[in-house]
Amino acid sequence: MLDSACLGCDGSVLLDSTPGNQAEKDAAPNSSLRGFEVIDAAKTRLEQACYGVVSCADVLAFAARDALALVGGSSYQVPAGRRDGNVSVAGETNGNLPPPTANVNQLNQIFGSKGLSQAQMVALSGAHTVGMAQCSSFSSRLYSYGTNGGKDPSMDPAYLATLSTQCPQSGASQPVAMDPVTPNTFDTNYYANVAANRGLLASDQALLADNSTAAQVLGYTTSPGTFQTDFASAMVAMGAIGVLTGNQGTIRTNCRVVG
Repeated sequence: MLDSACLGCDGSVLLDSTPGNQAEKDAAPNSSLRGFEVIDAAKTRLEQACYGVVSCADVLAFAARDALALVGGSSYQVPAGRRDGNVSVAGETNGNLPPPTANVNQLNQIFGSKGLSQAQMVALSGAHTVGMAQCSSFSSRLYSYGTNGGKDPSMDPAYLATLSTQCPQSGASQPVAMDPVTPNTFDTNYYANVAANRGLLASDQALLADNSTAAQVLGYTTSPGTFQTDFASAMVAMGAIGVLTGNQGTIRTNCRVVG
């Protein structure tokens, strides 16, 4: 995960909000983030074994790699040595995290501003093969799409009908699996879904509307090994964005608190 929308991979998304500051983790685009207690537990064990050596930013990078392996992804070497930032501002997520409505040009602009290529963007989008999404992230495709409202014509009608029952226009709703086929397995079904017009987010389905990204999407559906390799490489690249090293930053003993 790109853990800081603006400053880079410095563990700032782990910091809690304070009375005078709303932190990144509490920004609207990050409302679905979970698992902070897992990072806390790992950090506690590390501090007991080697106090003040391993940063929260490194713990997060290793946890992302290990979580991927647990759901079927390929493991990869994670460069270490990051240090922690002490600034976390919710407002910095604006314009720096891709919205669920983004088209390919917008995705390229946001990922490109972090030094990531279009090919890396398409590979990293495959992370949507696991996890859940809030109905608010895609409900406009069900009920109020385009200038005249209505249903998104690019979405498979049967899939749209299923989503409408899971996310009623009025009433309670539950988070929806990003990949309805194998929601807990890291595989290429995300790309198969997009190819079948069953991308959940508009930004997912947008990958099929552009010829160059569509070719990569379709290629991954028949070459899962290539996807796994490309994803691991892109994760390493993303994990190097804006890192603090040397005397920069700190090593927090409590990932939730500046110090």
